[in-house]
Amino acid sequence: MRIWLDGALRDADSAQVSVFDHGLTVGDGVFETLKAEHGTAFALTRHLDRLTRSARGLGLPDPDLDEVRRACAAVLEANPMPLGRLRITYTGGVSPLGSDRGDSGPTLVVAVGETARRPDTTAVVTVPWVRNERSAVTGLKTTSYAENVVALAVAHRAGASEALFANTVGRLCEGTGSNVFVVLDGELHTPPVASGCLAGITRALVVEWAGAKETDLPFEALEQAEEIFLTSTLRDVQAVHRVGDRTTAAQVPGPVTAEAMRIFDARSGEDLDP
Repeated sequence: MRIWLDGALRDADSAQVSVFDHGLTVGDGVFETLKAEHGTAFALTRHLDRLTRSARGLGLPDPDLDEVRRACAAVLEANPMPLGRLRITYTGGVSPLGSDRGDSGPTLVVAVGETARRPDTTAVVTVPWVRNERSAVTGLKTTSYAENVVALAVAHRAGASEALFANTVGRLCEGTGSNVFVVLDGELHTPPVASGCLAGITRALVVEWAGAKETDLPFEALEQAEEIFLTSTLRDVQAVHRVGDRTTAAQVPGPVTAEAMRIFDARSGEDLDP
């Protein structure tokens, strides 16, 4: 395995980040995960735009996007695989122990790992913890992912692949690493970014391509929905057949979800950098 670290490709064994890196000590970093098929990353421009927005939100210098593009291309060329999870990580770099950031400059790591296509349907659970829609890091894709690790472990113990959060005022928000869509009275809805959810790349494409409405929804919409699906970089559009102990519908994917899946597959196949 070859990994890009701070300007060059390195063997995995020699690609070492300092134990004083702020991304490690306090989670001061941002990242992007991209789907890569046969050496080509999907929606790279959108992901790099969000990487920059996240970095600015943390007060990090803008990443050198030309370098990031070179790094992605080099890593994908060095590690050929049919379907990969391409990960860009950009941190505050070597810093003092504590929250203060050092002056050594950011750390950039790009790596890829092989993955498999997701199943067409999945189970989810709800969790009692909430997303803080007023947090300083709301909407930023940061490396501070501990609450997602905890919630996802709960989902896995329940035989599910995702956990869904409300926000602090009881509105439907998102999953640990996905956005959520619901069908109500035949219409497709997803929570607005103001709910505290991440502005997912796949979410935005589904809103644009499938005509979903951004709607402030109660968490109870999960119980009322005729259909539910998740979106993320590696899930694409994935139907939900069970929420907790409740089966969502007799037919999964339902007609609206199936059409969203068809549209996404067709449009994403036509343009790899939409």
